[in-house]
Amino acid sequence: MFGHSNEPVTLSRDVTAVIIPAGEELLLREGTSGFITQALGGSFTVYVEGNLFRIAGIDADALGKEPTIPPQVPENPTDADIENVIWEQLRTCYDPEIPVNIVDLGLVYRCEIGPLGNGQRSVEVDMTLTAPGCGMGDILVQDAQEKIAIVPTVADVRVQLVFDPPWNQTMMSEEARLQTGLL
Repeated sequence: MFGHSNEPVTLSRDVTAVIIPAGEELLLREGTSGFITQALGGSFTVYVEGNLFRIAGIDADALGKEPTIPPQVPENPTDADIENVIWEQLRTCYDPEIPVNIVDLGLVYRCEIGPLGNGQRSVEVDMTLTAPGCGMGDILVQDAQEKIAIVPTVADVRVQLVFDPPWNQTMMSEEARLQTGLL
């Protein structure tokens, strides 16, 4: 694994985790020991008994960490203000196996904002995966939805997985290719 730490951790409470790469949820019990191998975008990848698990930022307290704080927007934000915050939020979504965010990986194809009335907005995002059979697809979609849904004035979020065009490494930012050694 590249760029990871191995910080020892013991869970202070029961916590829901997602096994990587299968994408299945299960409960890790209070007192379980392991190592935080990646802490990016508010979520954590934890190594426990030979398996990797993703723990969401809202459950950071179970790891002795601070939970994620919602983003700030200017007063009376424009659609452009909200779109900028959404892109920043999407940059906090990480593939649990690759320490690069989904925007720099080139996985986000479309982000559209629409009015709902009363200053509320809807957001539609199309994204893909590095591999169509990735078991973490639903988890990445859920992570993106949750991080967009906490943006002030966003009342409706739809994140859809699409596979056309198929993802390839040329869609990655130059920084992401450098970080992963693919440049």
